[in-house]
Amino acid sequence: MLENNHPNKYAVIIAARNEELVIGQLIKSIKNQKYPMDLIDIFVVADNCTDNTAKVAERAGAIVRERFNKVHVGKGYALDYMIKVIESEYSAKEYKGYFVFDADNLLDENYIKEMNKTFNKGYRVITSYRNSKNYDQNWISAGYALWFLHEAEYLNLPRMVLNSSCAVSGTGFLVHANLIKENGGWIHHLLTEDIEFSVSQIIKGEKFGYCRNAMFYDEQPVTFEQSWHQRLRWAKGFYQVFAKYGSGLIRNMFLGRLNKFSCFDMTMTIMPAMLISSVSMMVNGSFYLAGILGVFDGKEIIHTTTKVFLNSFGWYYGILFTLGFITTVTEWKKIHCSAWKKIAYTFTFPFFMFTYIPISIVALFKKVEWKPIAHTVVKSIDEVR
Repeated sequence: MLENNHPNKYAVIIAARNEELVIGQLIKSIKNQKYPMDLIDIFVVADNCTDNTAKVAERAGAIVRERFNKVHVGKGYALDYMIKVIESEYSAKEYKGYFVFDADNLLDENYIKEMNKTFNKGYRVITSYRNSKNYDQNWISAGYALWFLHEAEYLNLPRMVLNSSCAVSGTGFLVHANLIKENGGWIHHLLTEDIEFSVSQIIKGEKFGYCRNAMFYDEQPVTFEQSWHQRLRWAKGFYQVFAKYGSGLIRNMFLGRLNKFSCFDMTMTIMPAMLISSVSMMVNGSFYLAGILGVFDGKEIIHTTTKVFLNSFGWYYGILFTLGFITTVTEWKKIHCSAWKKIAYTFTFPFFMFTYIPISIVALFKKVEWKPIAHTVVKSIDEVR
């Protein structure tokens, strides 16, 4: 095993679609890393862009390739395209691993140095601490941000303590080049390619690491319409992953030799539990409506279903509030937001999570396609902090 501070050579891959506003700041934050820059190359795939993303990225110092494909649309295809470019044109560089970021991300100056330490411990996939550029914009952006903070410190950190496998969430992760070669490129193209990648590798016995000292920031949606479309894709993607890999996870839980607990963990993560809750609420709502219409004894049905609803709502709100409150308290100094907003958004966090209920129902029946989210928060790392 290598010494923790041994520097490795990495390729940074950024898949960008119409991100001319924000991509320059990301590249700047990469170039300002406290890490030998001769060991870092930045690759940007300008994927189906109609703006100046390619020009802005090139001026900022990135190696840029443009990709135009209206059939194979999505981040997974863009990543695979750039990985193949690197393998064919830059194989002499012998990169040890690939960092993957979204164009709206910003990196703390110690990010790569800290990720490199964890990489040298033997992990071939590492995720990091996900913070937010726009926590303070409104209850929607705060809802996202608070969940990602919880995911980092209260899901991935305990997994590390228990010597279980963590999971990749969207962006801000590092993958060993050998693992990509073994897979034959980036082969994951479901609507949630991140969780598909995580589940497929965990089934194979891979154990993902988490580096809590490597912090990056990303931009969260601020309108409910944007949030609806994004989380609808996530919900549909989770259904897809469960349909494709659920049997493999369950089989490994009982018959596998590696990652038994991690397979159980991932099964619980992707299992459509929210859908079960949604169906339960729909059934109660149907009885309530039946009581109003006089199909059953109206007063008794209405009284019973109202009591069940209020009790369920109170319990769910209390659990989610506690989860958000604990996360806010422990991560207080890392949340860049006024004190009163930190407190206020703890109370709105459960309502943000409740909106997953209609999303999970619609995702079951609706055909969902990948759609880009516009990023407009143009800030440097110092401005965010």
